[in-house]
Amino acid sequence: MNRALLLVGAVAAIAVAVYLLFPWAQGANSVDAAVKASWTTADPGWLARLVQDETQAVCSRYRNAPPKAVTDAILARERAAIVYPADGNVMGDWKKGQVLAQSGYGARFTDIPPRAENGGNCYACHQLDATELSFGTLGPSLLNYGRDRKYTAAEAKAVYERIYNPQATIACANMPRLGASKFLTVEQIKDLVAFVMSPESPVNQ
Repeated sequence: MNRALLLVGAVAAIAVAVYLLFPWAQGANSVDAAVKASWTTADPGWLARLVQDETQAVCSRYRNAPPKAVTDAILARERAAIVYPADGNVMGDWKKGQVLAQSGYGARFTDIPPRAENGGNCYACHQLDATELSFGTLGPSLLNYGRDRKYTAAEAKAVYERIYNPQATIACANMPRLGASKFLTVEQIKDLVAFVMSPESPVNQ
């Protein structure tokens, strides 16, 4: 009997500890409050990251599987927001793109000016170079991407659009909106397109 009481008491104590130490155990409102509280020492600009835009809110509401009408609305809205290069040329310097693809720099608390440019961090999700040993698999392999598509201008434009705003191609895509969020510049995106689509790039060797 005493052992049973001790066990019940221990479980109750653990439950109270979890409730107090882990805000998520107290409900959504407490989680939100805890997240916001943890950002009180951050630059005010960072607090804006806690606010979802329309597409993010919709994707959250439907758990990234919205019905067709909502999907069509997302695609139309995000496609209309794509900014293309002024000269219409979506291909930049593949060597610069190679450096950008390797770089995961940017969007950190420690990014204090003067600082380097943001990177694409492409290898976190994709395989791009056959000689690269470390790469993620969340996204598809992009080996021979340009070669398999005959290096056409239409395919290069499609790559630009996917990097600039993947939500314009796949609603609720996992890939970050690198251009729409202004994390990368148009020129940087052009360099990444060249890395993926240039015949000389390691991607297509």
